[in-house]
Amino acid sequence: MSIGIPEIILILVVVLLVFGGKRIPELARSLGRAKHEYQKAKEAIEKEAKDLEKTVDAAAKVEAEKSDK
Repeated sequence: MSIGIPEIILILVVVLLVFGGKRIPELARSLGRAKHEYQKAKEAIEKEAKDLEKTVDAAAKVEAEKSDK
C-alpha cells in the first residue's frame, strides 16, 4: 500500500490547517536539522563498528599466531 498524490495533498492541507503558514518553514528547518543529526550519528556508529571490527580481527590474528607457536 503506497501513498498517492491525493493522500499527500490531504496531509499537506491538514498540516497547514493545524500549524498555520508561518510555522511550516520553522518545522521544515527542525526536520532538516533532525535528519542531519541522525545521519551524523549513524555515520559515527558505523565508523565505530568498523574500527571495533578491525580491532577484533587484529586481536584474533595475534591469538592465532600465539596458538600456532
